[in-house]
Amino acid sequence: MKTQTLNISGMTCAACARRIEKAVGKLSGVSSVSVNVATDKASVTYEPQTISLSAICEAIEKAGYKAFRPVKANTADRDGARKQTEIGILRTKFVIAAVFAAMLLYIAMAPMLSRYGVNLPFPESLDPMHRPLTYALLELLLVIPIIGVGYKFYVVGFKALLNRSPNMDSLIALGTSAAVVYSTYNIFLIWGGQPEAAEYLYFETAGVIIALILLGKTLEAVSKGRTGEAVKKLMGLAPKTAVIIRGGAEKEIPIDEVEIGDTVVIKPGAKIPVDGTVIDGYTAVDESMLTGESMPVDKSVGDPVYAASLNTTGTVQFKAEKIGSDTALAQIIKLVEDAQSGKAPIAALADKISGVFVPIVCVIAAVAGVSWFIAGTLDPSVVAGDSVLAFALTAFISVLVIACPCALGLATPTAIMVGTGKGAENGILIKSGEALESACKINTVVFDKTGTVTEGKPTVTDVLPVSGMPPDNLLALAACAEKGSEHPLGQAIVAGASEKGLTLTKAENFRSLTGRGVEATIDGRFVLAGNRKLMEEKGVSLAIPEDVSERLGGDGKTPMYIAANGELLGVVAVADVVKESAETAIKSLRRMGMEVAMLTGDNRQTADAIAKRAGIDRVLAEVLPRDKSDEIKKLQNEGRVVAMVGDGINDAPALVQADIGVAIGSGTDVAIESADIVLMRSRLTDVPTAIRLSKKTIRNIRQNLFWAFAYNVLGIPVAAGVLHIFGGPMLNPIFAAAAMSLSSVSVVTNALRLKRFKEE
Repeated sequence: MKTQTLNISGMTCAACARRIEKAVGKLSGVSSVSVNVATDKASVTYEPQTISLSAICEAIEKAGYKAFRPVKANTADRDGARKQTEIGILRTKFVIAAVFAAMLLYIAMAPMLSRYGVNLPFPESLDPMHRPLTYALLELLLVIPIIGVGYKFYVVGFKALLNRSPNMDSLIALGTSAAVVYSTYNIFLIWGGQPEAAEYLYFETAGVIIALILLGKTLEAVSKGRTGEAVKKLMGLAPKTAVIIRGGAEKEIPIDEVEIGDTVVIKPGAKIPVDGTVIDGYTAVDESMLTGESMPVDKSVGDPVYAASLNTTGTVQFKAEKIGSDTALAQIIKLVEDAQSGKAPIAALADKISGVFVPIVCVIAAVAGVSWFIAGTLDPSVVAGDSVLAFALTAFISVLVIACPCALGLATPTAIMVGTGKGAENGILIKSGEALESACKINTVVFDKTGTVTEGKPTVTDVLPVSGMPPDNLLALAACAEKGSEHPLGQAIVAGASEKGLTLTKAENFRSLTGRGVEATIDGRFVLAGNRKLMEEKGVSLAIPEDVSERLGGDGKTPMYIAANGELLGVVAVADVVKESAETAIKSLRRMGMEVAMLTGDNRQTADAIAKRAGIDRVLAEVLPRDKSDEIKKLQNEGRVVAMVGDGINDAPALVQADIGVAIGSGTDVAIESADIVLMRSRLTDVPTAIRLSKKTIRNIRQNLFWAFAYNVLGIPVAAGVLHIFGGPMLNPIFAAAAMSLSSVSVVTNALRLKRFKEE
């Protein structure tokens, strides 16, 4: 199976998305298809041996839309340029429609207002009382350009009707066509000697409706463009050119032409164009675009470099190893785009309703129009002196126009776009709409210990002399003895002395004693550094307070005893320390009402000590890697919705089993691939941030869906004339069009509020 994303043009509402999904979904070889109105994209999973991508595009075009093959990731800005062009065209169409609609509305309203004492300048040669035919023909001439710029509503709308899959365009086409046809019919009546028919011209209704909907579409397109700003920012990080060495000389070429194996030269202040490994030189690179860390990272021969990171100091050469869509930046962009193109489960209700909504609206409009026509015919007082047919037509058009399901289709995808985009800006990659929705339901967070809660490497925590020796001298002596050791605990002691800038004397007669420690001669003294077993073996008396041993053991620290010439000098304690961000993250999660647990293969005593320091209440200790997923399943069986946070290969099964898998960005590729959310900055404080972002996004979606449903539930009866039954007014189709456009823009604007989301 292969999954491909296609750009779609011509969609206007959720009904369009449903039509494309039905058309493509029934093709042999297509496994699944998901269409997103907000991003104008379709994600199709298909079997290449059974069906070609061209056949899928052809099916989409037969359904009345255009499908574009995707461009390469490093040239994806073309998609943004295409959207800007579409916005420009929409804006031009609106301006044309608005100019003619304004003139049309003035000509239609001025004579009517004069009857109520409001005298607006109006030429006598166009007075409908004296020159009705001229007046009517001028209105017809003014509405033609408006219909011209809105021709797509008719082409797409009537085609969808013929295909028995009406959409928003169908409602607009039906409503405005009814107004134009009825008005044209009245022109023939005027021509035939019935000047009073000039009272029943509705060209301005059709013209203003189209102008208002074009305005709504333009505002909607601009707002939708803003929802994708996060991806645009990511795309803008990559440089457009690269300097490579070919034929012994430096040459600047477009980034598209860089090949794997090329030697790329990066000078200070330049952005790295592709991923690779340094082969010459030394520098410091700002990788904040990937990791969120502001401090530059030192790079020398053998170190990896990543596309779009910034070279700050020296000049280096590196070998290009990943280009185009394979770079780390391109993969991040793809993750964000995939998440924005996907659908959250909460969207299922809106999709189902949209699938039947437009046909139902057509029926309601027809019933309203026919009912008022019959009622007005039987009792003329119902129409209050108006034309019965015109009155019925008002209800018919108003229902069609006000019920366009744009807001319904935009409610979910726009919020998901902004939410996942905001996450990306904060170094939180949410890989799907489903993950975004599920994260808001989390009530239990399970952390892996090593490398997640802790730093993942031993560190010197305590230096405790027992013979009056200064602590730094004791640490330096221990480091001198351990300098030749390959054991992690020994290396931790050497690193601790190095961090303090201590001078280390060269050790002689170094010897590693497996499972016990080391021995060496330093400045003529026979030095031992190791565990209790080594001291007992060498006859060294461990004369340290009992409470010191208990405290170190209780804290999960490993004591390294240091002796010289048979006398104990002190203890250097080493432990895997808790990350600074872990305590803050766990406190934040507990304030949010979450239960926090830790999962580890370590012994119970060490695990409890780490959990105590981190503020974790529940500890799942001595768990074998293969059993981690079973522990997650046990929590789920207790009715908990679990998020698992890990970074290693052995965490992958647990990440998959959890309701939400959260991978640390500095972890293994396997863990990242298995997770639903990736923390690129490797900060545990991003875990509560991700959950808060999820909750705010889902709350925003629910608000959007509520107002979209409420708008239609309240708007359709009003448009159908329910208020008029009780003596109220009929809804003018022009106001119905304005309300419909406003509803769509308001939904997108509400989603954009998520851009103000900030980390706590």
